[in-house]
Amino acid sequence: MRAPSSMSSGSLKTETRHAHIVGDIRARIVEGAWPPGFQLPVETELAERYGVSRMTMNKALAQLAREGFLVRRKKIGTQVAQPRAQSMVMAIADIRDEVRASGREHRFRLRERRARFATDGDAAFLGQEIGGQEVVWLEGLHLADERPFCLETRLINPGIAGEAATQDFADLAPGAWLLQTIPWSSARHRVRAVNAGAAEAKALDLAVGEACLEIVRSTHVASDWVTAVRLLYPGNGHQLVADFGPEAQEASAGSQA
Repeated sequence: MRAPSSMSSGSLKTETRHAHIVGDIRARIVEGAWPPGFQLPVETELAERYGVSRMTMNKALAQLAREGFLVRRKKIGTQVAQPRAQSMVMAIADIRDEVRASGREHRFRLRERRARFATDGDAAFLGQEIGGQEVVWLEGLHLADERPFCLETRLINPGIAGEAATQDFADLAPGAWLLQTIPWSSARHRVRAVNAGAAEAKALDLAVGEACLEIVRSTHVASDWVTAVRLLYPGNGHQLVADFGPEAQEASAGSQA
């Protein structure tokens, strides 16, 4: 462990010791100096190195644990946490941002594209009747540092997003392209745990039957559907995050009444 960077009296006027410690340790983790699983020195040693009380050190480590950067366990000590991508439930997030937030490079690889008429399976996937309607069907893989991150299966309504049939999606994945191109007025999420089938396991480099996180979402503009997508993530490296206030809770309770 390198010695903590020195702090001038001027810097301390604008930054508390607590904030300095949190920022310094967070930077070491993000920059890779302290990789996942790295064992931090004991709290008393850290406090001495940073020139603070043990209470101040404890509060700084507790904050980093709440933020997901550290894991603290009795008899084991404090370690750098394994990175966990955060899949937004209540908002429609760009998967590029999910990958980049974990400090990795994102790339999307389009595996297959079909322009065809809707099937009964498509209607069930979307959750509404679209029999006989033309659709664009896509399957692609999101990569993080060239490792499988998320398997995407998507239907797009060419009546709303006509250019989808000719997009190569080499530089911009379908979800990001839709967010930038097509307005939407409502969305519906379904989230559940599933087990990877043979084809899914192969695409995601998992064992057959391994646990995965599945998010199925459809978006609409007025009464027209725009897209329906199934996002399949390896279950051991993802968590769901949603921020909401009391207004949302009250609205939810009212809708269930």
